[in-house]
Amino acid sequence: MSPRIGLNKEAVLEAAAYLADEEGIHEVTLASLSKRLNVKSPSLYNHIKGLNDLRKELALYGLTILYENMASAVQGAEEDQAVSRIAHAYVTFAKNRPGLYEATFIAMPDEDERLDEAGDRILALVLSVLKDYHLDNDSAIHAVRGLRSIMHGFATLRQQDAFGLPYDVEESFDLTIRAFLKGIAIYQTE
Repeated sequence: MSPRIGLNKEAVLEAAAYLADEEGIHEVTLASLSKRLNVKSPSLYNHIKGLNDLRKELALYGLTILYENMASAVQGAEEDQAVSRIAHAYVTFAKNRPGLYEATFIAMPDEDERLDEAGDRILALVLSVLKDYHLDNDSAIHAVRGLRSIMHGFATLRQQDAFGLPYDVEESFDLTIRAFLKGIAIYQTE
């Protein structure tokens, strides 16, 4: 079967990403995607190898966009401002693209080094922002894990409307990032 004119891998991924954002990642199937694109399911095989491949590609697509958003946010910023901007970019991505964000966490049945590389780019970006704090290697990794936990926690709780008290969530997030930054100061080597 020849590919449909105008349909390419990027269009398939973008449609799948928006479907995931609207319905949740587990609602993205070849049948639901082909319906959205108004094509027969076999037509998708011109662009993807199947559902597992689609989910891997969505994870890679999501990690790439997340990296770009974080890298853009940190331009021209240093120290506390850079950490705050990178954290806000992460949480904003998760808020604006909930299904695509969720796709970045789906375990793949087989390894794909492109996913590892995309994750490593994000790690390197965060480590480069934390270099201003003069942490040794181990402390820097612990700091990245802590920051990721804060960002993912806020993103996930917000997605689930779990912040029910009448307090500004952005203010809570800023306060938590400031507390995190004060906390890592004890690990500075200089």
